[in-house]
Amino acid sequence: MTALADFFSGRPTPEIAQAVLGKQLIYEGPSGPVGGLIVEAEAYLGPKDSAAHAYRGHRSPANEALYDEPGTIYIYSRHGQYLFDIAVQEKDNPQGVLIRGLEPTIGVAQMAAMRGKTGPEISNGPGKLMAAFGIHDKALNRQLLNAGPLQLKLVGGRVPARIATTARIGVSQRGNSTDAPYRFYVAGNPYVSKMLKRDVDQKNHGWQA
Repeated sequence: MTALADFFSGRPTPEIAQAVLGKQLIYEGPSGPVGGLIVEAEAYLGPKDSAAHAYRGHRSPANEALYDEPGTIYIYSRHGQYLFDIAVQEKDNPQGVLIRGLEPTIGVAQMAAMRGKTGPEISNGPGKLMAAFGIHDKALNRQLLNAGPLQLKLVGGRVPARIATTARIGVSQRGNSTDAPYRFYVAGNPYVSKMLKRDVDQKNHGWQA
């Protein structure tokens, strides 16, 4: 088993969603590398999770990536934006982690130019961070992380001082999973979606010193 597959399997998906916080995500784009530290992620638990794309075993060409091996990229569109999810369990166990927020550290000026924004608005949401990377299609869907231009560095990064947990944002109201506490974020980081200014850790951005 590869290091990537080992990281993305063998433990509950909510644990994996917390483990990606502080890891560096890098996209080797046409204009050079861009990337940053993951600060927000949501867990989706497959057939038993009414907010998941694979609820009740739903399977189609659109969500087939979730059924692939762990570490597979799942890109989907919503409201004209592209979102980045990762298959995180063994093949045919369609659970995933949605990457919702990123603190830019590489190619920051380029990311700001892609978004036409500065500060947290560059990447404080799942569609925003993909736009900041310059990803506007599903070309990377069903590719493996670290086998192409989208890289997740399993070594290094930063350690959150505290991980906060809430219900997920903007999920389906069907079933009984709408309010499940499967959203995890670096408490105090300004690049977390919907982070209030009064809650921002201005000094350390929520990372251990």
